[in-house]
Amino acid sequence: MTIAFIDGPVFIGDGEILEHATVLVEGEKIIKVEEGNVSIPKDAHKIPLDGRTLLPGFIDCHVHLCLDGSPDPINAGLAEPMTITALRAADFARQTLMAGVTAVRDMGGRNGIDIGLKQAIKSGLVPGPRMLVSGRLICMTGGHGWQMGQEADGPDEVRKAARAQIKAGADIVKLMATGGVMTPAVEPGSEQLTEEELRAGIQEAHKAGKKTATHAMGTQGILNALRAGIDSIEHGVYLNEEAISLMVKANIPFVPTLSALYHILAKGVAAGIPRFAVEKTLAVEPFHIESVQMAREAGIPIAMGTDAGTPFNTHGNNLGELERLIERGFTPMEALEAGTRIASEVLGLERQIGTIEVVKLADMVVVQGNPMDDVRGLLSEEAVHLVMQGGKLVKEKSC
Repeated sequence: MTIAFIDGPVFIGDGEILEHATVLVEGEKIIKVEEGNVSIPKDAHKIPLDGRTLLPGFIDCHVHLCLDGSPDPINAGLAEPMTITALRAADFARQTLMAGVTAVRDMGGRNGIDIGLKQAIKSGLVPGPRMLVSGRLICMTGGHGWQMGQEADGPDEVRKAARAQIKAGADIVKLMATGGVMTPAVEPGSEQLTEEELRAGIQEAHKAGKKTATHAMGTQGILNALRAGIDSIEHGVYLNEEAISLMVKANIPFVPTLSALYHILAKGVAAGIPRFAVEKTLAVEPFHIESVQMAREAGIPIAMGTDAGTPFNTHGNNLGELERLIERGFTPMEALEAGTRIASEVLGLERQIGTIEVVKLADMVVVQGNPMDDVRGLLSEEAVHLVMQGGKLVKEKSC
């Protein structure tokens, strides 16, 4: 059956907006995108776009579906049985999809739960976004994220760890180049895995046709990762001119995850977030803001990533990251592209999703009003009237 989105604004995702367009979907793909009078099959399921906008499905490049967004989510997760974590993760995946996010990169799961969840979603067992998964993150002994990660020291151990995650079913190899905020007794600015260790893991991933990403806050760790051949920089708190230059030269995207620090500072110790995490966040936040501004001015591709699952950074509220980007000087168009086209490029799925174009998969959302006027209108689940994934209507509100 043909599904027809009729006569309304369509945000293509490549900088173009069609004001009075009709989009036809057959099976799992988009078959027509045209303005003006369009021939529509008589038996088509017609969806008028009156007062609403059609956009590509949003893509979150950095989530943790195994973390629950509680004040201390890593320890909370370790204290519960893995079956409970898995059930929670499935519900978080559903909430994410209902909020209009049709694809995610999970950047660190627990004991293969992310890998299993991806398979469950793909098979139709549970609803959720398309998933690319990293399995267990790879860190040095006692490094950032060790509670959920695979500890490895020296190039040979890192190489073996990367191979193990690929064997388990990971799509991405995630390597920890620096310390972070949520692990006690590590400093966000300190380097952790060395350039040689990072290079070994990256080489193994690339040999297997997999992409890589790095948790990288401190300057030296960022530089180590870039010189080693990393495919994306996550967080990037302490970027400098040399790092910016290397990213521009190699066209390395940046996923700043503004929401993670935002929610820690908004809630603070009074809400139960560990004091060490709040204090570290206060210390790094000004540098993070400056880094995002530097990257934007340099023309580095910046993609939406929330770090959902970190304290009070809850699944299903992913589109708040768009507001964070606008608060840092992005135009509405830039923010929306960060969550669609650019994010699809980070995932390596730009030929399949990320824009509304003929022959691409029909991952699309219909939202109330025009987000080009006010992105904040997207920040509630109620604002997302319809979600389509691979041509199937997974959410459709009556108007």
